[in-house]
Amino acid sequence: MSRGESALLTDLYQLTMLQAYFDERMNATAVFEFFVRALPQGRNFLLAAGLEQVLCYLEQLRVTGAELDWLRARGGFSEPFLEALGALRFTGDVHALPEGTACFIDEPLVRITAPIPQAQLVESRLLSLMHLETLIASKAARSVLAAPGKLLVDFGMRRAHGAEAGLLAARAAYLAGFSGTATVLAGIEFGVPVFGTMAHSYIEAHADEVSAFRGFARSAPANVVLLIDTYDTERAARKVVRLAPELAREGIRVRGVRLDSGDLAAHARAVRAILDSGGLREVTIFSSGNLDELKVKQLLASGAPIDGFGIGTSLDTSSDAPFLDCAYKLQEYAGTPRRKHSEGKATWPGRKQVFRHYAPDGTLDHDVVALEGDPQPGTPLLVPVMRAGKRVAAAESLASARARAAAEMARLPAHLRLLAPAHKPYRVEIAPSLLELAAELDRMPH
Repeated sequence: MSRGESALLTDLYQLTMLQAYFDERMNATAVFEFFVRALPQGRNFLLAAGLEQVLCYLEQLRVTGAELDWLRARGGFSEPFLEALGALRFTGDVHALPEGTACFIDEPLVRITAPIPQAQLVESRLLSLMHLETLIASKAARSVLAAPGKLLVDFGMRRAHGAEAGLLAARAAYLAGFSGTATVLAGIEFGVPVFGTMAHSYIEAHADEVSAFRGFARSAPANVVLLIDTYDTERAARKVVRLAPELAREGIRVRGVRLDSGDLAAHARAVRAILDSGGLREVTIFSSGNLDELKVKQLLASGAPIDGFGIGTSLDTSSDAPFLDCAYKLQEYAGTPRRKHSEGKATWPGRKQVFRHYAPDGTLDHDVVALEGDPQPGTPLLVPVMRAGKRVAAAESLASARARAAAEMARLPAHLRLLAPAHKPYRVEIAPSLLELAAELDRMPH
């Protein structure tokens, strides 16, 4: 078992609470929900992502013998509790928004219903998985909206906050509509298309650019995309034009060139003219270099003849909004609704469902958050994905979640598709019965 799969990849207070629950013989059913309190500045919507990793985690949840030995040596836990911890498995139910669903504040993305030790123990890992992939998918969606129809490749693994973050960012970006990733393991693990050519070091390692271009083309004849900005961009483009006929006689076609620095719009225009005049109209121009969705939009708005973009640091770190104000909170215990009253962090109590309403033109109009037992008009969004610790169906393919994300983004009203903050935020209503329940709990002494 890897460290990423370990049940002890958690916060210590989860275990200290479990010891106290054990001592108090508290094992009744609890309901926890994961939700986002507020959208980051500039975001008009989120895309739910990370559910598949959560379900995999719940399926294999267990504390190993070696981990129990470590806890014994550390101290602070009773032997009867450690024995119970060693036998713990997830036997609960999970309801969730399918991956790729557009979502908003106060809406549960995942609901866990299980004996309280189980539901409590999974909090930290569930939060980390849902937070990261939802954050990155929502960031990636902005580039997809900014550059419709363009090749978009995740270049960010090397700047991600750790190996797992880079791998899951590649998955989340593809789910949101990116064409693929430079991260090889994402191709193995998730089937994400993998893209890659060369670095400046490859060019510099050769005596001259033409030798580098020729050697690379002969080594990888099916994927000849040449990096041309190591020394002089326009001069390198002319070298590509002169080299192309030689390679063509060998049955090798130059497919593209890549720009990674400088004034990308100006270079792209100059390079496009050089390529076209040299008979290489079919050769594409791919750009990278500290790009984000705003720069991509500006480049395209300026008419820059760029066919694709590699987006790295800004994507994998979600640089403009590096976290979500999200939480995983207890909403019911032993059949009784629970409500946190903390200033600025109050929760809506009880098991909830989200009902979506559409405008006459098919776009999203508003959502209603209601108690599960209070059916509302509209389309219910949360669906059962696990019962008694077992999946209710086979794992959904990433291709299916990706198709859903595309369909959801197409149904967003125009003002939510903008990169700027919407003049009118999406409306999320709280159903009257839920408001009444919250008011009733607020009146109770604690």
